[in-house]
Amino acid sequence: MSSLHHDVLERLSLTLSQASTLRALGEHQGRQDLHVRQTPEVLTTLRQAAVIESSESSNRLEGVHAPRARIDLLVLHQIQPSGRDEAEIAGYRDALQAIHEDAAQMPFRELTIRQLHDLLYRYLATRGGAYKTSDNSIVERTPDGQTRLRFQPTSMIDTPHAMSELIRRYDVGQREGREPLILIPLAILDFLCIHPFPDGNGRTARLLTLLLLYHAHHQVGRYISLERIVEQSRESYYEALYQSSQGWHEQKHDPHPWMNYFWAVLLSAYKEFEDRVGTIKQGRGGKTELVRAWVMGRVTSFQMTDVVQALPGVSRDLVRLALRQMRDEGTLEVVGAGRGARWRRR
Repeated sequence: MSSLHHDVLERLSLTLSQASTLRALGEHQGRQDLHVRQTPEVLTTLRQAAVIESSESSNRLEGVHAPRARIDLLVLHQIQPSGRDEAEIAGYRDALQAIHEDAAQMPFRELTIRQLHDLLYRYLATRGGAYKTSDNSIVERTPDGQTRLRFQPTSMIDTPHAMSELIRRYDVGQREGREPLILIPLAILDFLCIHPFPDGNGRTARLLTLLLLYHAHHQVGRYISLERIVEQSRESYYEALYQSSQGWHEQKHDPHPWMNYFWAVLLSAYKEFEDRVGTIKQGRGGKTELVRAWVMGRVTSFQMTDVVQALPGVSRDLVRLALRQMRDEGTLEVVGAGRGARWRRR
């Protein structure tokens, strides 16, 4: 019932490809600090974009939506939310901010997990932070509108013990000197299989992913939205989770599909991070490249005002010029004209 059980870890063997991926991630981590020291202006912009994208994508995965202009105001200007969807986005914003600002002081403990879940619901009438009081199920809706059971999580009665064991076994793995990039995806897999809360488990799992990566000195999630990458690969996300959860209760599951997916997301984030920073450092025009970096991180369409608000140090005229350049080279297309025009990646 635990991916972090000593016996599971002992029989967990890596292929040459998986070992190569872990080495590549280690190399990316080593270059991370160098970029942080050398490109502070670029990273400020990337941080702003990542928080917006993470707040948007993680909630959109759960069917929570709001207009992009409202999300920008919620995240960048900390306005009070209006309606349930905005309240959930604002809660995720606050949880992200807590991790970004104070991850070192947030140990992987049940109290921390409960506090993060509580932040998700701080603007809602329903309070968070309490484990489920009835059994829950993970169901899938088929194209014909039917539902089918995808996984049966840990029962309500067994949840407190399962969560305690999750924390304990993670601590043991750390003391034994296990590779963090093996422990972290396994811990997240177990959390999702336990599904301790009545709602918000997916969002909490993504917040815990960011937190544990911070603890392991993998800070790429500060600059590139891991949640956006997950949303862009949502089918692979759900399939990997499904494959690795089968047989979990009997401890006969195969964690490899989930680990492979987890590492692929992290590797994609590092590559995007280095591509953006590297392009800007090549000197094609610092502020122009800030606009390009912001645009290339977008999933949905946007207006020029969105770019101006996200990049306060870049003039409207320069933003307009950069967008036109990207349109002319075929990177962007524009729909409409005037103030209502919307841009989107081709």
